[in-house]
Amino acid sequence: MQQQGVKCNFADSIPWVILSPIEQSIRRKIESIGTPLKDWDINIYRGVLTGYNDAFIISTEKRDEILANCQTEGERVRTAELIRPILRGRDIRRYGYKWAELWIINIHNGIKGKLPRIKIEDYPAIKAHLDLYWDKISKRTDKGDTPYNLRNCAYMEDFSKPKIIWGEISDKSKFAFDFLGEYIPEATSFYMKGECIEYLLSALNSSVSEWLFSKVGTTTGVGTIRWKKYTIEQLIVAKLSTEQLNTHLAAFNDLKVGKMSITDFECFSNKLMYDVYKLTSDEIQYIENQQIV
Repeated sequence: MQQQGVKCNFADSIPWVILSPIEQSIRRKIESIGTPLKDWDINIYRGVLTGYNDAFIISTEKRDEILANCQTEGERVRTAELIRPILRGRDIRRYGYKWAELWIINIHNGIKGKLPRIKIEDYPAIKAHLDLYWDKISKRTDKGDTPYNLRNCAYMEDFSKPKIIWGEISDKSKFAFDFLGEYIPEATSFYMKGECIEYLLSALNSSVSEWLFSKVGTTTGVGTIRWKKYTIEQLIVAKLSTEQLNTHLAAFNDLKVGKMSITDFECFSNKLMYDVYKLTSDEIQYIENQQIV
């Protein structure tokens, strides 16, 4: 019986997998043109870990109750500024999110040399709420200088900036954009900031990147993939010319203001990626027929 084999060549930075001839061709084109995200001027961080979500992540009803318990208008204003909307991994969709009306009590531990630690004494209504959970919050390992404070987070200021957000576990690429920096990502999600993030959002949601991630990502064994920082950093994305970036940004702005539908924008983004990587019609059809399993 004659045995058949396929010779596979891989870039050193890419995990080893077995690919068919057409998959090898696609991958060679991506690797020859693109740059691993770890070599882009971007940063990827995990969302906030509270150590005890029952105390620090609250419903809108509980938020309103805490604000109603503030004794002065000054305390109420300070408290409202400290309680921020939060997104969990499960809330994030492709190009959007469905906020579950959950909030995080962001009693941060400060940033050395930049921002002082939040003092619980300045927030009596929040203290009264957290005291109900004292036995739990005082024993948690993920805490700040006091049991009331969250653990150190050097990148906390980035939460208020525009960023790409996504959940760790998903069956498909589901990257969204927090345009105004309104939301704090929870520990089951990640976020990215840095250069060309509008374009990177499109690239990460593209059929090409979804196919590539299915080859290098870690599966959960139940039909989903872990979109973790390490594997995201291994993804290879082409850098666009100034003209291409401007064309993309115009389409992105149309999407942002509702002049272009998500479906049309995805078609635009996919075609852009196919053209950049110079994929053949057979290669495009192969990618579009694939599903992450």
